[in-house]
Amino acid sequence: MTREKTFPITCTQRRRALGAFLALTATLLAPLRLLAAGWNRAAFEARTSGDGMKAIGAVTSIESVLVELKTPEIAENGAIVPIEVHSRIPTTQSIYLFAEKNQYPLAAGFDFLDGTEPFVSTRIKMNESGKLTALVKADGKFYRATREVKVTIGGCGA
Repeated sequence: MTREKTFPITCTQRRRALGAFLALTATLLAPLRLLAAGWNRAAFEARTSGDGMKAIGAVTSIESVLVELKTPEIAENGAIVPIEVHSRIPTTQSIYLFAEKNQYPLAAGFDFLDGTEPFVSTRIKMNESGKLTALVKADGKFYRATREVKVTIGGCGA
């Protein structure tokens, strides 16, 4: 019976491996920090739709048929309310979703690059029945579409 020789890993090798792992982790997480820097914290922490709209720069907005908002009239579960927004405004830069009765009304915000189709399909939580607003930013102006959604089972803490 022969015995194989094993070579233990030295402390220096362990330190180098750990250092390489930490450097790789920091490199992979750096883009997440850049994304977080562009996040509009004031808008997402606003307690009213009006304050959230002001925080994104929407002092006034225009009701527009070019903003198509699809929601169910009755959401069976407020925890998962399906929403689709399609902007037919050619220079759309952003789409925001506001659920008026939520503790924090700004439910989502999406930015679009030039040439991208401004379409969003998502699900949000709604505390209770209320007004849902899709706000579209295009050429420095804001356009909106609004729908009333009835919630039968609570979604946010209900």
